[in-house]
Amino acid sequence: MMASIGEFDPLNTRVPATKIEVTVSCSWNCFYFNPHFHLSLLSASLPVVVLYVQGVGTKEWREFGRTEVIDNTRNPDFVRKFVLDFFFEEKQNLRFDVYNVDSRSCNISKHDFLGQTFCTLGEIIGSTGGRLERTLSVQNTRPGKTSPCGIPGKKCGVIILAAEELSNCRDIATMQLCANKLDKKDFFGKSDPFLVFYRSNEDGTFTICHKTEVIKNTLNPVWQPFTIPVRALCNGDYDRTVKVDVYDWDRDGSHDFIGEFTTSYRELSRGQNQFNVYEVKNMCFYFLSIQHCLSVTLLSFKVESEYTFVDFIRNPSQPTSLHYMSPYQMNAYAMALKAVGEIIQDYDSDKLFPAYGFGAKLPPDGKISHAFPLNGDSDQPNCVGIEGVLEAYFQSLRTVQLYGPTNFAPVINKVANCAAEITDGSQYFVLLMITDGVISDMVQTKEAVVNAASLPLSIIIVGVGPAEFDAMEELDGDEVRVSSRGRLAERDIVQFVPFRDYIDRSGNQVLSMARLAKDVLAEIPDQLLSFMKSRGIEPRPALSSSPLPALHQHI
Repeated sequence: MMASIGEFDPLNTRVPATKIEVTVSCSWNCFYFNPHFHLSLLSASLPVVVLYVQGVGTKEWREFGRTEVIDNTRNPDFVRKFVLDFFFEEKQNLRFDVYNVDSRSCNISKHDFLGQTFCTLGEIIGSTGGRLERTLSVQNTRPGKTSPCGIPGKKCGVIILAAEELSNCRDIATMQLCANKLDKKDFFGKSDPFLVFYRSNEDGTFTICHKTEVIKNTLNPVWQPFTIPVRALCNGDYDRTVKVDVYDWDRDGSHDFIGEFTTSYRELSRGQNQFNVYEVKNMCFYFLSIQHCLSVTLLSFKVESEYTFVDFIRNPSQPTSLHYMSPYQMNAYAMALKAVGEIIQDYDSDKLFPAYGFGAKLPPDGKISHAFPLNGDSDQPNCVGIEGVLEAYFQSLRTVQLYGPTNFAPVINKVANCAAEITDGSQYFVLLMITDGVISDMVQTKEAVVNAASLPLSIIIVGVGPAEFDAMEELDGDEVRVSSRGRLAERDIVQFVPFRDYIDRSGNQVLSMARLAKDVLAEIPDQLLSFMKSRGIEPRPALSSSPLPALHQHI
């Protein structure tokens, strides 16, 4: 089973970048627990994980979903996933609470609280291999309830969160399997077998995706047909390895491993045939020169397409998107580009502007990039005038897929490298960044800004849309200078404004753009002067044949 986020609201429709499946597992050791806590927890734990999401506006935490309860284990690997809509323009705060189920109550607060952790969806996605490991700790205890960890703030174990983007595959597979030739002289005695399915990951690990029911006291189990989304089984890669473990169920949770076999969706989709009879191998038996005779057979397999309500009512033009290209008016991105660009281009001698996008999947292989040329030409990213930038921007919307997380550092570093080549005062660079998302790489971005503060460079950041931009204020050094690893920025080079503060209530776009340009460009002269003064650079004589310092705009 899977929990899925998002109710359709036709009056407030947002378009997610993609859907992310989060898999949860935990691990803790007995020495983490308070010795006064009931010892039965160590041998008969019934863990469950509850996911809470924080509202963007209200800041309130609401329960999103729960994993299944796993019997008798201190290292649970949960089958039930959390499927979340990923909005790269939002900071999606998550909280994972872990409980031990000690009663039949549906009220989660009635159970023993084992620990919790906080993170964002972007952190999970952006972690190495999409796998984030966090320490579980007790922030507080509930009145009348004892925490196993005993002391608030004490580390109780770890939670492992794995994220993978779900493919657009809507197919649902239904299959049935059986096993036979389970030797009566089997080391395990009478069997209560069940199957566990895993899909392989790129790093060689496996993610659990299904468990069958347990068949009691049988040597020839026939499991009930079960249904599973194809994307849960292989996420659209039909040749991805699917591993199946065979276990003998034990009441105390120490299920005996019988063996395993591997297959793939492509093999399974061929249905019942001689190739879908799998020998179950157990390397321990092989090392002991003992043949294990269990085999698993695919009895049936069929695939059906699943459609959702949204499929029938979705408008493919997506007018709710901030990038929507209306034939009647400019979107917020275009307005910000035009407002700032038309003024600052007057100070650029050649009117050639390198223009980059960040946060998208590029054709033809869908590679994610955080600094790609809008015109598609890596060797010549320059656009002719602001109109050329706008044309490249609109063209890129037709060819790339918007994608998070929102990383600023790659673009800042790219422009900073250009500025570092010319520090004699003959050129000054202005980087205009327009974003509808929060920063996913704040640590790297701060370091990039601190490094760039010694260069002939200013950075203008315009935030568009309804997202929270609190983190942006940390980069705007008007009040507190940006710092990284104990180093303060040499000077303030960042100016951030939310575009929504400048939108004219009457809908006058010209007035909105004028207000925006006036505010964001106000600090550029002082920033240019501060650099020239810090380097002892004086204006060149008016009669000199050399041109005045050129302002180079990067977008």
